Amino acid sequence: MKPAFELNNVSLIHPNGHSALRDISLHARSGEKIAVIGSSGAGKTSLLNLLATSVRPSAGAISLLGQDVWQLNKSALRRLRTQIGMIHQQPPLPAKQRVITAVLAGKLGQWSQARALLSLIYPQDIPGVFHVLQQLEIADKIFERCDVLSGGQLQRVGVARILYQSPSLILADEPVSAMDPTLSEITISKLHATASQGGVTFVASLHAVDIALKWFERIIGIKSGRIAFDLPVLQVTRAMLNDLYDAESGAIPLQGITLADTEPCEP
Repeated sequence: MKPAFELNNVSLIHPNGHSALRDISLHARSGEKIAVIGSSGAGKTSLLNLLATSVRPSAGAISLLGQDVWQLNKSALRRLRTQIGMIHQQPPLPAKQRVITAVLAGKLGQWSQARALLSLIYPQDIPGVFHVLQQLEIADKIFERCDVLSGGQLQRVGVARILYQSPSLILADEPVSAMDPTLSEITISKLHATASQGGVTFVASLHAVDIALKWFERIIGIKSGRIAFDLPVLQVTRAMLNDLYDAESGAIPLQGITLADTEPCEP
């Protein structure tokens, strides 16, 4: 079985000179569920953008789904991107676009040009879109415009688009940050179930550490652009989290979980 991805000695320096990631080496098996945690600005989003092929590394090599990403020609890179689904914290959805059109966009890279253009006039596969929206408890908004939705509703539309796309690699950047705890649970559980059922690799950056500990089998901590730890969830301790967040008591972003200083963090 081919690895889902491999990063070898990867660094990322932004045009303004800021070093976002430094000498990152990671690999993931197909079907793994991985949470990426760390303080704001630690490099979580930069890591996901590299995996999404949105940015090119300044140094090092990246392999995704068995392909050396930046050695591909434009056509092959476009095909690879149809297998990668990226869920943004603030989904880039045009304000006047209807929800059904936004979700259908998940398949545009897989459809013929004729079908894609036709779908802009008359939406294709309305039942399929309704099904994924229903699982996220937002089916009643299927024909609404995106500019009338709340932040949490927009996030669920972004998740629905990726579920409809059915990629081999799901990347999620703070996918539930605008949702209440109940909707967060519904959304993460659906993404988790989709990954489990389809052997899909699922990587999410998360602010709420308790979500990471509950739903993910592997936790990657990032601090100042470097990997602080990469461990199975049961090996992550409160002391590690304190160091990751430079936290005093109570400063770690948790919701309702009590962690001993030296004991493994129970999900």
